[in-house]
This record gives sequence, structure tokens and C-alpha cells, in this order.
Amino acid sequence: MKNYKLAIIGATGVVGRTALEVLKEFNLPIGEYTLFASARSAGQKLEFNGKGYIIQELTDHSFDGGFDYAIFSAGGDTAKHFAPIAASKGCIVIDNSSAFRMAENVPLVVPEVNPEDAFKNHGIIANPNCSTIQAVVPLKVMNDTCKIKRIVYSTYQAVSGAGKKGIDDLTNNTTTKFPYPIQNNCLPHIDVFLENGYTKEEMKMINETRKILGRPDLKITATTVRVPILNSHSESINVEFENDFDMEQMLHNLKSAKGIIVQDDIKNNFYPLATNANGHNEVFIGRIRRDDSVPYGLNFWCVADNIRKGAASNAVQILELLIKNET
Repeated sequence: MKNYKLAIIGATGVVGRTALEVLKEFNLPIGEYTLFASARSAGQKLEFNGKGYIIQELTDHSFDGGFDYAIFSAGGDTAKHFAPIAASKGCIVIDNSSAFRMAENVPLVVPEVNPEDAFKNHGIIANPNCSTIQAVVPLKVMNDTCKIKRIVYSTYQAVSGAGKKGIDDLTNNTTTKFPYPIQNNCLPHIDVFLENGYTKEEMKMINETRKILGRPDLKITATTVRVPILNSHSESINVEFENDFDMEQMLHNLKSAKGIIVQDDIKNNFYPLATNANGHNEVFIGRIRRDDSVPYGLNFWCVADNIRKGAASNAVQILELLIKNET
């Protein structure tokens, strides 16, 4: 079996370090790892899988040595510059930034939802936004069970989604990342506001959901909120279907689906919690019930570790998908 050469870009960041943890768990046939970061982090030593690695500075010549795959977790500007260089050298890039998500020739992939799209890549595969990833895993099952007409997203997103500065703002009660204190507060403002009154995060969810589900005209609206929680995003999702659905069949399909854990026992107050999702790669759903305010509606609660399934784990799952296809 081939031992693949893998580059990790942004290895010293929150998502990069988590990707290394997930790679250790997945035990993929990687024969050689090379860890890259900015000049600021170059030279640092990072322990991984019982071995010490020296962080290398990412340059235009970093991919000359020939890598099979690269996981990018270093931001949009870095991805826009270096991902095409890597792809030109025959390396398949899995990018965690928003740089290529809506590009026409770049697949936007969640392995449980649209694995076939990963093989349509031209050297770059985009990892969706964290809040989108966890939502589309159950929504795919629902849409396959009964065609979705409309989706309403309301999110409660942890500060880790804003990186180290977001975590520091919560921990230290500062406003380095956020415009207001996040301690004891909820901020209905993630990313910048756009001319239509939505935030960029809200439009990411809308547009990415349409692309991943292959439903460009699907009616979707979203309100995304930052909440004073360290990790794991929670979402209240309202779905309206084209036709009536059988609730027992819907629940059966959700419980049978890969990557979903149903926690729904209201008699015993059993439902998904952010604290319980931490450290897991699955999407947890509960509070599944009909919405009787419309003819064919359904509400559910959706929770996932945004650093794992919302970023690092999804990227490694894409890598696993690609490698398995070769063997």
C-alpha cells in the first residue's frame, strides 16, 4: 500500500493542531508529514504521534518536493496564494478557508452528504463553513426522505469559531475580536454586515447549503449568533417540506444515517448539548418535532464540535475518502 505525503498548512493554529489529533485517530496510510506555518512560527517544534516536527515556513517553493495531499487551515489570503501553487504541482488541496467555496470548479464537500463531488476536483476541494457542515448532514437525510421547500437557520455559535482571539475575548473579557464583550452576552453579528442586512456568515450558510445539496433555488434564511461558549456550535433549524412526511420513517432514516447521533428523549431531558459534543466527530440532533404552523414543517436542534466536524474532522474525512478511492 502506498504511503502518502501530506502537508499541513497552518499546523500551529487551533484547527491545524486539531487536524493532527484527528489524523492520529484515523490512522491513514500517511508515510510522511510536513508541517507548515507562517514565518512567525517557523522553527518551532511540534510533537505529533510520538515524533518531533520542525515547523517550516510556507513559501512559493514549499510544494516543489511533491506532496500527494495538503490540508490548508491558514486563512483565505494564504489559501488564495498557495493552494493554486500546490495544485499546479500535482497536490490535491483540502482547504478550510472560504476562499474557494463558491468557485464553480471547486467542489464543496461533506463526506456524509456529497462524497461523489470530491472526485470532481481540479486540484482543490473546499471544506464548508463550520455552521453549514453540521446542518447539512441531517438536512441531506431529510431532503432525501421528503423534498425540502424552505429552511430557517438560527445558530448559537461558540467563540472558538472565531479563533484564538475569540477564545481570549471570552476568557479575558476583552474586545480584541468582538465589537462588544462576549461574557454574559449574545452577539447577533458573525463576520461583516452586507448591503442586504445579512452578515457574511449568514450568507455563507445560505449559499453553501444550496451548493452542497445541489438545490440552487432552495429558499433559506439565517440568523447567526455568537454566544459565550468555548466550543461546539448549536443550531435551531426549521424545515418546511414540499409534501407531507411520515415522522417514524424520518426518525428511522436519521437514526440509520452515518455521522448522526440522535439524542431525543424529552421525558428524561435527553437532548444534544454543546458540552457533550466536544471532542466528537459526529453531528448530534434532538428535539425533533413537527412544526404545526405550516402544512409540512419540522423543527430540530443540532449540535457539533465546530473545530472537529466543523473543520478538522471534515477535512480528514475528505482525505480518507480520496485515499480509499485510490486503494
